[in-house]
Amino acid sequence: MKAVIVCVSVSHGNTRRVADSMAQVLGAKVVSPEQADPAELAAADLVGFGSGVFYSKLHPDLTDFVKALPAGRGRAFVFATSGLPELPPAPFTRPLVRLLEGKGFEPAGSFSCRAFDTWAPFKLVGGINKQRPNAGDLDAARAFAERLRAGRATRP
Repeated sequence: MKAVIVCVSVSHGNTRRVADSMAQVLGAKVVSPEQADPAELAAADLVGFGSGVFYSKLHPDLTDFVKALPAGRGRAFVFATSGLPELPPAPFTRPLVRLLEGKGFEPAGSFSCRAFDTWAPFKLVGGINKQRPNAGDLDAARAFAERLRAGRATRP
């Protein structure tokens, strides 16, 4: 299986650590949107898209990249890291999953975990989730990737 992960990780490297953990399991290459080759993505069996969460949304560089992609094929997954918990009725990943569906990708699932965050009010106290993503979070990311590799969809 050929897999590629497109990742935007700008603050503390949290999202990149999660992407690298998934990439180990999937044998995937991790690239930024600027490094991503649309032809390589089109040739992949599985493409991951992930970023940190900013104001309850995935990074605009990632969403703008997906909006500019030509119609796709194959399976895609979305992942996110965030200082604040994800609310079940409105997952951080849902808008990008829907955008990918509109592009013709088959949603294979989504993943999110908590991460170190120094956004404005949290900076005053040195940030929150200082030890995250931790070993348990990275294990969960690898388990998610194992399910993807096995062809089992996870919560879309």
